[in-house]
Amino acid sequence: MVKAVVLGAAGGIGQPLSLLLKCNPLITELSLYDIVNTPGVAADLSHIATPAKVAGFLPPDEGLAKALTGAQVVIIPAGVPRKPGMTRDDLFKINAGIVEGLATGIATTAPKAFVLVISNPVNSTVPIVVEVFKKHNVFDPKRIFGVTTLDVVRASTFVAEIVGDLSKAPDVVVPVVGGHSGVTIVPLLSQSSHPLPSGFSEEKFDALVNRIQFGGDEVVKAKDGAGSATLSMAYAGAEFALKVVNALKGEKGIIAPSFVHLSADPAGGEALKKEIGADLEYFSAPVELGPDGVVKINPLGKITDAEKKLVEAAVPDLTKNIQTGIAFTKKSNL
Repeated sequence: MVKAVVLGAAGGIGQPLSLLLKCNPLITELSLYDIVNTPGVAADLSHIATPAKVAGFLPPDEGLAKALTGAQVVIIPAGVPRKPGMTRDDLFKINAGIVEGLATGIATTAPKAFVLVISNPVNSTVPIVVEVFKKHNVFDPKRIFGVTTLDVVRASTFVAEIVGDLSKAPDVVVPVVGGHSGVTIVPLLSQSSHPLPSGFSEEKFDALVNRIQFGGDEVVKAKDGAGSATLSMAYAGAEFALKVVNALKGEKGIIAPSFVHLSADPAGGEALKKEIGADLEYFSAPVELGPDGVVKINPLGKITDAEKKLVEAAVPDLTKNIQTGIAFTKKSNL
């Protein structure tokens, strides 16, 4: 029996994410929570012929606690979407308080659940969740994840386009490390399962890296004020959730990049810090998943000089983003 909960289930990411989770036969119970519309979304999804029993909850009558009771996997896409001209930092001012409130609910009702944070800016919202859990003395670094899977999905798709065969996209694996915004997104293209064409110029390489790093801006611009990357993010969130559920059910050898607290695997975390050359508390790296969450944080491995420069460029922004999240929780006195 696996109970999954979506917090922010009526929004642009939440609805398609909830649909994809309902379609997952491994999920037996699906609870949806938001400030509006969740009973209707739940009623709609409940007619789909898959195993998950669906229920929708609103804030009145302890709705958040009811949604979270018995949860094993909690996914948080709650918050406002980016609009043209907005950075993920602009989003922080709005989304930080939303995430803090939801994290408090999880810490008090379902502290052992796996928490998958989608709400942007992930580099700052994951530290907020961690600080809330520390405050309630329930912090387990192995169970809190920043979902960076969309960067991996984009990298896989864009490499398949360059190789000239989109049918290969599902099989292309490109590790993407660092964080989940702009220059903190570091695609390790030299480790791609499908190498870039020989003679791929430095100019084309830089353009590909930039597209992976700023793919979200491409969507925000194309939607012209009507939102951000909601459908692709829902797909990526469901993909990562599937990996977590499979690991929970005992499948071995599942590895996926995720933005985690490096104490989740002290030895792996320390080795990674040496590779990075910085004493960061958080980093997105290839993580091995198991029934209790993080089993191992894998190293970056052999990377090119160009990729080393990308890692170096990511560190200052990552440091600032992480501190912003921690400072918010201290300022709000939780």
